[in-house]
Amino acid sequence: MAAAHIVVHYHELWLKGGNRDFFLSKLRLAMRRALDGLRIARITEPGDRYVIELLDDAELGETLERLGRVSGIANLGVARTAERDPENPLGPLCAAAWEEVRKETFASFAVRAKRSDKRFPLNALSIEREVGGYLHDQLQASGHSFRVDLRNPELTCRIEITPGPVLVYARRIPGAGGLPANTAGRLTCLLSGGFDSSVAAWKMMRRGAHVNFVHFWGGGAKPGESSVHVARELVKRLVPWQFTAKLYLVPFEPLQREIMRQAPEQYRILLYRRLMLRIAERVARGGRSLGLVTGDSLAQVASQTLQNMAAVGAVTHMPLYRPLVGDDKLEILEIAKKIGTHDISAEPFHDCCPVFLPKAPALFATAQELDAAEAGLNPEEMVRSGLQTLSVERYRYTQGRVIQVESLREATA
Repeated sequence: MAAAHIVVHYHELWLKGGNRDFFLSKLRLAMRRALDGLRIARITEPGDRYVIELLDDAELGETLERLGRVSGIANLGVARTAERDPENPLGPLCAAAWEEVRKETFASFAVRAKRSDKRFPLNALSIEREVGGYLHDQLQASGHSFRVDLRNPELTCRIEITPGPVLVYARRIPGAGGLPANTAGRLTCLLSGGFDSSVAAWKMMRRGAHVNFVHFWGGGAKPGESSVHVARELVKRLVPWQFTAKLYLVPFEPLQREIMRQAPEQYRILLYRRLMLRIAERVARGGRSLGLVTGDSLAQVASQTLQNMAAVGAVTHMPLYRPLVGDDKLEILEIAKKIGTHDISAEPFHDCCPVFLPKAPALFATAQELDAAEAGLNPEEMVRSGLQTLSVERYRYTQGRVIQVESLREATA
């Protein structure tokens, strides 16, 4: 079968000035890692795009699926190539354009050309006019109902005259956008089994951060009700965006019981969250992270009022990122469906946070009030206890699948 060509366009990377080559090299590396195991003939960079040439069309669907999880790509096009004919340069272009559009359904169309190879004898405007006229006549002769719309066409036939192949395609596939993986430093995300924290992690991954995860779990009433299996599946779903990740698992229920015995009831859940942040910060520092990520959304629950978020966050000495703080639940759920974490988070599991939940949690606590509520506790000793009992699992995305590299106990200072 004929080889397919995939045109990869990027957008935001143009803004990087002197650092542009760094980001482009990271994007190229990410594409190569994402496509590992597929039969790729070559990845070239003719002009301001990448072109991926497959050895066989049979792997086109899998290739597009994997590229859809590569941050930094603005859009993709599956292109056919046109031969170069010095004596009749328009002939192959018109034939390729007609093959590209004749089976499509549309009410309006336009032709857009870009000529980065100035050796081609016609400029972009001439190509658009001539090929557009040819398509107009062919569509009219075939009885197709259509109109030409140069402002907002339903279908755009794109022609790119590169220093390499001459590419023609009629449909653009949206990419993930954002910045290439592993270009912005490391972060550590407090991962629950719910919808929010995994979406928060994905948002930071999409901006180039490499995210590791800390999950606090409690035992369920029946075997298998722990949230650990949900956390694992969420990490597996997110790893393809950045290729590797660590999942730290912290048994939290013994620490919760200590808080329940010693602290005032209305502050209980806020003290849970404070302790989680303290433990996660120690894990983050051990892994050379530059900050913590949570799935907090303003006023979604009692612990996420502005006052409570400030009072809880006061115990950290690292930057605390809340990428969902201005998003509502419907927006978060929509992203969760898009990235494939929604159905995982919708599974029943035992969430440790609601355990021993107060009937009337404090809405407007201050850091001083929480300090006083912790007077009967020993937070540093509780942090040490949590670190001594945690385990870590390592995951890697390779050849289109996620594998668990190892699982072990890890001492975190």
